[in-house]
Amino acid sequence: MIPQDLRYTNDHEWVRIEGDEAVVGITDYAQAELGDITFVELPDKGKQISKGAGAATVESVKAASDIYSPVSGDIIEVNNGLENSPEMINQSPYETGWVFRVKVLDSEELNGLMDAASYEKYLDTLR
Repeated sequence: MIPQDLRYTNDHEWVRIEGDEAVVGITDYAQAELGDITFVELPDKGKQISKGAGAATVESVKAASDIYSPVSGDIIEVNNGLENSPEMINQSPYETGWVFRVKVLDSEELNGLMDAASYEKYLDTLR
Protein backbone atom coordinates (compact mmCIF):
# COMPACT_ATOMS: atom_id res chain seq x y z
CA MET A 1 0.00 0.00 0.00
CA ILE A 2 1.71 3.18 -1.24
CA PRO A 3 -0.54 6.27 -1.14
CA GLN A 4 -0.19 8.35 -4.30
CA ASP A 5 -0.52 11.74 -2.59
CA LEU A 6 2.58 11.39 -0.39
CA ARG A 7 6.32 11.81 -0.96
CA TYR A 8 8.92 9.28 0.22
CA THR A 9 12.55 8.91 1.30
CA ASN A 10 15.10 6.10 0.85
CA ASP A 11 14.85 5.59 4.63
CA HIS A 12 11.12 4.78 4.33
CA GLU A 13 9.69 7.97 5.77
CA TRP A 14 6.62 9.46 4.14
CA VAL A 15 5.72 13.14 3.89
CA ARG A 16 2.29 14.70 3.47
CA ILE A 17 2.58 18.31 2.33
CA GLU A 18 -0.03 20.63 3.86
CA GLY A 19 0.74 24.20 2.79
CA ASP A 20 4.10 25.11 4.32
CA GLU A 21 3.99 22.16 6.72
CA ALA A 22 5.02 18.54 6.33
CA VAL A 23 3.49 15.66 8.28
CA VAL A 24 6.00 12.80 8.66
CA GLY A 25 5.68 9.12 9.45
CA ILE A 26 7.10 5.77 8.41
CA THR A 27 5.83 3.73 5.50
CA ASP A 28 3.83 0.55 5.58
CA TYR A 29 6.94 -1.26 4.33
CA ALA A 30 8.99 0.09 7.25
CA GLN A 31 6.45 -0.84 9.92
CA ALA A 32 6.09 -4.35 8.44
CA GLU A 33 9.87 -4.83 8.48
CA LEU A 34 10.08 -3.62 12.08
CA GLY A 35 7.26 -5.82 13.34
CA ASP A 36 5.16 -4.93 16.37
CA ILE A 37 6.15 -1.44 17.50
CA THR A 38 6.42 -1.23 21.27
CA PHE A 39 7.79 2.29 21.92
CA VAL A 40 8.19 5.62 20.14
CA GLU A 41 10.59 8.32 21.29
CA LEU A 42 9.10 11.51 19.90
CA PRO A 43 11.08 14.64 19.03
CA ASP A 44 10.78 17.79 21.11
CA LYS A 45 8.15 20.24 19.93
CA GLY A 46 9.79 23.54 18.99
CA LYS A 47 13.09 21.94 18.06
CA GLN A 48 14.67 23.00 14.78
CA ILE A 49 15.81 20.04 12.72
CA SER A 50 17.91 19.64 9.59
CA LYS A 51 17.04 17.46 6.62
CA GLY A 52 18.45 13.96 7.20
CA ALA A 53 18.87 14.41 10.96
CA GLY A 54 17.47 11.84 13.37
CA ALA A 55 14.18 13.15 14.72
CA ALA A 56 12.53 10.23 16.50
CA THR A 57 13.12 6.57 17.34
CA VAL A 58 10.78 3.61 17.06
CA GLU A 59 11.42 0.38 18.93
CA SER A 60 9.85 -2.91 17.99
CA VAL A 61 10.09 -6.54 18.98
CA LYS A 62 12.79 -6.89 16.29
CA ALA A 63 14.85 -3.69 16.39
CA ALA A 64 15.13 0.01 17.12
CA SER A 65 15.18 2.39 14.20
CA ASP A 66 15.66 6.12 13.78
CA ILE A 67 13.18 8.26 11.90
CA TYR A 68 15.00 10.94 9.93
CA SER A 69 13.52 14.29 9.03
CA PRO A 70 12.94 14.46 5.27
CA VAL A 71 13.07 18.28 5.39
CA SER A 72 14.61 21.05 7.45
CA GLY A 73 12.29 22.97 9.71
CA ASP A 74 10.77 23.54 13.09
CA ILE A 75 8.90 20.70 14.76
CA ILE A 76 5.52 22.22 15.47
CA GLU A 77 3.56 19.15 16.57
CA VAL A 78 4.16 15.57 17.67
CA ASN A 79 1.71 12.69 17.80
CA ASN A 80 1.42 12.30 21.59
CA GLY A 81 -1.01 9.42 21.09
CA LEU A 82 1.96 7.24 20.15
CA GLU A 83 3.32 7.44 23.70
CA ASN A 84 0.51 5.23 25.02
CA SER A 85 -0.37 3.49 21.75
CA PRO A 86 2.76 3.00 19.63
CA GLU A 87 0.98 0.22 17.76
CA MET A 88 -0.96 2.93 15.87
CA ILE A 89 2.03 2.99 13.51
CA ASN A 90 1.45 -0.70 12.71
CA GLN A 91 -2.31 -0.31 12.44
CA SER A 92 -2.46 2.91 10.40
CA PRO A 93 0.99 4.13 9.33
CA TYR A 94 -0.39 6.81 6.96
CA GLU A 95 -3.21 8.17 9.12
CA THR A 96 -3.26 7.89 12.93
CA GLY A 97 0.34 6.61 13.02
CA TRP A 98 1.98 9.86 11.86
CA VAL A 99 4.93 10.88 14.04
CA PHE A 100 5.59 14.62 13.78
CA ARG A 101 4.77 17.79 11.86
CA VAL A 102 7.41 20.23 10.60
CA LYS A 103 7.11 23.83 9.44
CA VAL A 104 9.21 23.58 6.28
CA LEU A 105 12.09 26.08 6.06
CA ASP A 106 13.17 25.32 2.48
CA SER A 107 10.47 24.06 0.13
CA GLU A 108 13.16 23.20 -2.45
CA GLU A 109 14.09 20.20 -0.27
CA LEU A 110 10.73 18.65 -1.12
CA ASN A 111 11.87 18.27 -4.72
CA GLY A 112 14.37 15.61 -3.65
CA LEU A 113 11.68 13.29 -2.33
CA MET A 114 10.28 10.38 -4.33
CA ASP A 115 6.73 10.18 -5.60
CA ALA A 116 4.76 6.96 -5.09
CA ALA A 117 5.84 5.39 -8.40
CA SER A 118 9.53 6.07 -7.70
CA TYR A 119 9.22 4.71 -4.17
CA GLU A 120 7.57 1.54 -5.48
CA LYS A 121 10.47 1.05 -7.93
CA TYR A 122 12.90 1.62 -5.06
CA LEU A 123 11.15 -1.06 -2.99
CA ASP A 124 11.44 -3.47 -5.91
CA THR A 125 15.23 -3.18 -5.65
CA LEU A 126 15.05 -4.27 -2.00
CA ARG A 127 12.93 -7.36 -2.50
